[in-house]
Amino acid sequence: MSKVRFIGLDVHADTIAVAVAEPNGEVRSLGVISNRLESVRKTIKKLGPVHQLRVCYEAGPTGYVLYWQLTQLGVTCEVVAPTLIPSKPGDRVKTDRRDAEKLARCYRAGDLTPVWVPDAAHEALRDLVRAREDAKQDQQRARQRLGKFLLRHGCKPPQTIKKNWTQKYMEWLKAHVHFDQAALEATLQDYVYEVDRAAERIQRLDKAIDEAIRVAPPEIRTVVESLQALRGIAQLAAVTIVSELGSLSRFNSPRQLMGYSGLVSSEYSSGNRVVRGKITKTGNAHLRRIVVESSWCYQHRPNICGYLLKRQKALQLDPEIKAIAWKAQCRLHKRYKHLAARGKNKPQIVTAIGRELLGFIWAVAVKTEAGLKTQTAK
Repeated sequence: MSKVRFIGLDVHADTIAVAVAEPNGEVRSLGVISNRLESVRKTIKKLGPVHQLRVCYEAGPTGYVLYWQLTQLGVTCEVVAPTLIPSKPGDRVKTDRRDAEKLARCYRAGDLTPVWVPDAAHEALRDLVRAREDAKQDQQRARQRLGKFLLRHGCKPPQTIKKNWTQKYMEWLKAHVHFDQAALEATLQDYVYEVDRAAERIQRLDKAIDEAIRVAPPEIRTVVESLQALRGIAQLAAVTIVSELGSLSRFNSPRQLMGYSGLVSSEYSSGNRVVRGKITKTGNAHLRRIVVESSWCYQHRPNICGYLLKRQKALQLDPEIKAIAWKAQCRLHKRYKHLAARGKNKPQIVTAIGRELLGFIWAVAVKTEAGLKTQTAK
């Protein structure tokens, strides 16, 4: 008879509710402990030999600190996807104790789906990339506030300045836009300062990303370089993909990656009736955003020039990787034209292109990772 005990943890910032599913079928609560390493260590010691314990908790804002603590203690631990935990429609009572018991019960039954836990290098790079994304959003908000302020007061640039937020636009704004009232002048200076500060912040983070890629492990740096062979995927997009996905070899097929991204159609079919709707939007939103943005490039005819040509020459990529990238251009552009001829709107077309682009991303990354393994074996 198996002696494995399944432990469910409902983790919060300060507390952890603990429940255990015994091999004989009993599921019971063990109370609440402090979310501190010493408390976790004492609890694990009381539960028995570590090789007989299987621990799980939901992915959430507390991150993977508890996962690393448990693995260092020698305990097998899994972080599970909260949206995929089975729930009863009629169950209207939710407490920490009940959540921990449900985790233990479902974990023993094999009904939970574990998520990928990044290693230290991937997690550090991911946090840096997400910080850059936050900075970009803050810059957009600062520009919108300044733009609406100027619109309210009728301040418009001369016709010689075609685009906003360029260097000429900012020079005009600082030299020619002023107000007689001190309150308005102070407001203008504050808005301009926020726009300049946001731009400096993005430049600083871009340099940090460049340095992080330079010193990154080969399994990260090489895949980032290979992905840049694809049209629409420069360094920032490639870093985002790798930091969010980790090793793409963990997906057995490109279809799994497409499903993970949430770019596949939802479906509600029964009998002879097949109904497909909008994309599911499950999985990683950061990955989905960057892939869809990259897909807009494939509305243009296949070509290797400009920044793409410079990237491929500078990185000295494998000819087979370049062949995959060229195949992607030809196929996805043809697909774009086909969907446009059927009357699909552009957002729908680009979403479909993004889904297929993930297949080429998977092919490039898997081939690169296989090549690294071969070199390491030699």
